[in-house]
Amino acid sequence: MDKRHRARELALSLLYQLEFYPLEAFEEQYQAFWVEHPIKPETQSLADELVRGTLHNRKPIDDLLSSHVEHWILSRLALVDLCILRLAAFELLFCGNTPWKVAIDEAIELAKAFGGKDSSAFVNGVLDKLSALAKDNPTVPLG
Repeated sequence: MDKRHRARELALSLLYQLEFYPLEAFEEQYQAFWVEHPIKPETQSLADELVRGTLHNRKPIDDLLSSHVEHWILSRLALVDLCILRLAAFELLFCGNTPWKVAIDEAIELAKAFGGKDSSAFVNGVLDKLSALAKDNPTVPLG
């Protein structure tokens, strides 16, 4: 398995897990996660960048996602779908080294593996809207 894909899977798992704890418990939960999921340091470092970056930029990510999920509010989304969208949006918006097609394809694969039967289509639709925004507005840094 590709180390970047594995890092995304672990980042998704950790982001999902952290939703159930207060922000003050982040470091404790973060450390416990890596004790339970030992991985090569390089893969852990990639996952760490994704998790910390997603959490650090959660407000602007959620604001942007809110404007692109038609007929939904974020609090009503399936939590795994929301975590996948946040993770992918972080990569699209804040990681210039990930091409947007790769980030979207990876998010769809995560949705197929961990989401419900319609998750991949939903995630694809929302992220396609974000990529269209980037194409129409070159100041949005999407890969």
